[in-house]
Amino acid sequence: MANSTFQRPLAAQPRQSKLFRYIAIVLLVLIILVCLAVLITWLVIKPRRIVYTVEKASIQHYNLTKNNLNATFEFSIAASNPSSKFSIYYDSIKASVKNMKYFETSKTTIASEVVDPFFQPHRNVTTLDLKLLAQNMPLSGSDYKDIEHEKTSGEIEIKVSLDAREE
Repeated sequence: MANSTFQRPLAAQPRQSKLFRYIAIVLLVLIILVCLAVLITWLVIKPRRIVYTVEKASIQHYNLTKNNLNATFEFSIAASNPSSKFSIYYDSIKASVKNMKYFETSKTTIASEVVDPFFQPHRNVTTLDLKLLAQNMPLSGSDYKDIEHEKTSGEIEIKVSLDAREE
């Protein structure tokens, strides 16, 4: 009795497996070369984080009226670029102030300012003098109560954030 099952030619199977093996080896070599290039670049440049430090802070003209806040927040912030290899050009920086009591749960920004673009050379400390104004800033009932409580206690906790765009 004749066997009715169809068998593929034996030469076709090794060609396909050799082709897949060749493609896998080429991809693996490319991945290794890219990783080595990234590692070598990182070792040559040795990038370091930019450090921002609040040097001075003050609040002027702090006035809390029924559901409105008026205040002037003044900050002197030092931006330190410790890298010896590259400089930074800031397209823009948005500085904002939020009350510590509710900044995590609320998106309410008390005051904000956009800083003009500037260039920071390598191994340089640039000082940003910021003046953020809150003029008739409307507050919700709970936000108003929190800020009023802070005002009567004499301690105001705020969060200053810098959203910077670098090139």
